[in-house]
Amino acid sequence: MKIIEGGVTAAKGFKSASAAAGIKYQGRTDMAMIFSDKPCRAAGTFTSNLVKAACVLWDRDIVKRSGKAQAVVINAGIANACTGKEGFMYCQESAQCVEKALGIPANHVLVASTGVIGMQLPIDKIKNGIKEMSKKLDGSVLSGTESAKAIMTTDTRKKELAVSFPIGGKKVTIGGMCKGSGMIHPNMCTMLGFLTTDCAISRKMLQKALREDVKDTFNMISVDGDTSTNDTLLLLANGEAGNPEITEEGEDFDTFRKALHTVNETLAKMMAGDGEGATALFEVKVLHAKSKKQAKTLSKSVVTSTLTKAAIFGHDANWGRILCALGYSGEKFDPDHMELSFRSKNKKILIYKNGTAVNYSEEKAKEILSADTVTAIVDIHMGNEQATAWGCDLSYDYVRINADYRS
Repeated sequence: MKIIEGGVTAAKGFKSASAAAGIKYQGRTDMAMIFSDKPCRAAGTFTSNLVKAACVLWDRDIVKRSGKAQAVVINAGIANACTGKEGFMYCQESAQCVEKALGIPANHVLVASTGVIGMQLPIDKIKNGIKEMSKKLDGSVLSGTESAKAIMTTDTRKKELAVSFPIGGKKVTIGGMCKGSGMIHPNMCTMLGFLTTDCAISRKMLQKALREDVKDTFNMISVDGDTSTNDTLLLLANGEAGNPEITEEGEDFDTFRKALHTVNETLAKMMAGDGEGATALFEVKVLHAKSKKQAKTLSKSVVTSTLTKAAIFGHDANWGRILCALGYSGEKFDPDHMELSFRSKNKKILIYKNGTAVNYSEEKAKEILSADTVTAIVDIHMGNEQATAWGCDLSYDYVRINADYRS
């Protein structure tokens, strides 16, 4: 497997386009479209929030009923959440507009929105954007990159990745893009994510691969503890690579799943590191846990701790906050039989061991905590399982961004 240039257009048969529809933002693109030359098998995972956006309901129904799709339309600026029957009708109208422009069934069109909750979509602008993008669909790397930029809201940078790998003597590709910066929390973290592959794989195995991998990637990140109404992760497979179809578990499925994990984990870390107002990616590794569940719970408890996130922003080795977060996680461990270290790049420092702080250098700790990626390593010496969670520091800018988000 190797990382290659591109994102959603890297896989064979996929095209994309973007447009400046003027939905909320001025002077930039705010809509994107993904299109496959051939119908795709579709898999998806969606927000666990009881309050679900209209687009989530639309997509979930298509994925559950037929698992077939050929196009995705995304807008940034307005979430189409808490918009009632009118909001759902706008999903249908958007799909029908694609049907008319591209000649594909409306029920093969997925839609996604991100932005302010409670506002109705300016449907005429949405339709004009669809018509414009339908004429500009392109399979180039640049087109995919521009689409990744168009779906951003408070993100500061585009997020995309693609990998290629062999299956059955054929070159297979998975590409993806996502957006997410605030209102991000595990159990589908707040995000929009779109993955494309030319792999020939059954609908059942496609959904299985996505559902299982989300648990260790996108569900392990948090920025602010808020789970969005719009979380959507879609995976489209058009079979254009020509590999023997994957219909069951085995070597080919494992290869596909590993490649999917690489894309998902990388995109998830990109989102965590680009949290609203963030200056650093904060990673928490829990080692030698007695179960995977224990490791996940402990790591997520630390990465979501507001006080710990603030300490990371201040480059302060305030290890007591980490011990505190571990302690209220609900998982049992022995604080007198564990170790805590900080690491960044090639530097590492032991902070706490077997019930008390060790004699460490505050200057060295501050240097490590000043890096753009900071890792807290928690070794609880209870078993052989481990897990990693990703988040970011908490800065002054987080409050500024969210205090006036609607205006």
